[in-house]
Amino acid sequence: MSNLPLKEHKEHAGWKAAKPFLTGSLAGMTATCFIQPVDMVKVRIQLAAGGTGGAQGPIEIVKSIHANEGLKGFYSGLSAALTRQVLYTGARLGLFDKFTHLAHNPEEKHLPFYKLAGCAMAAGGFAAVVGNPADLALVRMQSDSLLPAAEKRGYKNIGDALVSIVKAEGAMGLFGGVAPTVYRAMAQNFGMLAFNAKAKSALEHMEFGNDNIRVFTAAAIGGFAASVFALPFDYVKTQVQKMTADPVTGKMPYTGPLDCAMKQVKAGGPLVLYSGFPIFYMRMAPHAMISLIMQDQIKKLWKSMGL
Repeated sequence: MSNLPLKEHKEHAGWKAAKPFLTGSLAGMTATCFIQPVDMVKVRIQLAAGGTGGAQGPIEIVKSIHANEGLKGFYSGLSAALTRQVLYTGARLGLFDKFTHLAHNPEEKHLPFYKLAGCAMAAGGFAAVVGNPADLALVRMQSDSLLPAAEKRGYKNIGDALVSIVKAEGAMGLFGGVAPTVYRAMAQNFGMLAFNAKAKSALEHMEFGNDNIRVFTAAAIGGFAASVFALPFDYVKTQVQKMTADPVTGKMPYTGPLDCAMKQVKAGGPLVLYSGFPIFYMRMAPHAMISLIMQDQIKKLWKSMGL
């Protein structure tokens, strides 16, 4: 039995339960503040490849955003991006810690890869559902300036976006594109968290460098793997979430993520799903690395504070 008084024990238990999720949220928000401009360019490349029009390459898109929207254009949807990190990254990193703890066998020094993969994909799937409203708002805010004047949504911030979506599409409208978002999150988490954890344990076994070098190297491996596995799902997710009904027929261009993927591949070939890979990697890998490194540092901070 704990020697803590009942009230203190409850507070301690509450903090223990919340700590992994708070750690993940702080890590993700820190990474997003650095990566948001790159994410903006990535989304614009995908929209151009998907038929929205406009510049195709990252340099042309950077010039276009700067000329038409100024420096603030690179941070369009930042409030939605930060909200998404609180919900999505907080949940996926927190749940991954919880799931790996539950999956751990006392006889195992390190979890086998299949358990890491299962925990990573489960955490990503659950977190994607929680974070979908903010993710939907983010994609729409980032793509709004590319739409014809009559179709612009003009969301002012994340709160305005969410309220407007509910008014126009109902509460379930907040979960538009949730299926491709879940698939993308599972693929991303499989690459990012499972490969990061496996690389870290392998580097420890090899006695490679010191702790900081191992954390950085494992994060780099996880970031690359996340980019490779997640981009096709991310591309489809972007197309589904930004679609609007045809003004004449009232029909949506895609009936779902599979229909979207098939039409995109038919129109542009299989490699269209990897449109903007360099910029996606520049966005995904650093974000994953910063998140994982910050998560490790925040955990050390809690420990140094006795929390």
